[in-house]
Amino acid sequence: MTGVLKLDIQESAEELKALLSQQSSAVERSKVQILWWLKQEQVRQVNELAQLSGYHRITISRWLSRYRQGGLEALLACKPKPGRPRAIDGEVREQLAQELEDPEGFASYREVQQWLAAMHDQVVPYKTVHKTVRYGLKGKLKRPRPVFEKQEVGTVEAFEETLEH
Repeated sequence: MTGVLKLDIQESAEELKALLSQQSSAVERSKVQILWWLKQEQVRQVNELAQLSGYHRITISRWLSRYRQGGLEALLACKPKPGRPRAIDGEVREQLAQELEDPEGFASYREVQQWLAAMHDQVVPYKTVHKTVRYGLKGKLKRPRPVFEKQEVGTVEAFEETLEH
């Protein structure tokens, strides 16, 4: 009969059912679901699998050939995500987070740049430093608020005394 799948699934239906609930992403869950349907003999053709799962028949065929070649491990193997590695990563990032927690901290992002260059020999653009510190590490710089230059000495202390009483 044409279109009928010839696939020997090594895992039992119970193992597949248990594995189904352990999957973290929807695609992985769908892959295991397809194997489970085949093991239960609910479906016999790739077109039926495509209708039930919502994936294209070619995608399902590719998944099944991957299963034939390497088993369940090959089917569920995750490819590494593409992209450039972070400029400030790993141990340097952890040390920077600790430095940001320090009450003295950094007064500016330029200071952070200088610290990275001096301590870790990393030349990092200002924009990257700002993005990493502000949004990645949720850090705030420890810059004191500006004081009015014509303000008389002792004004702040006098004000604080009035608040205490």
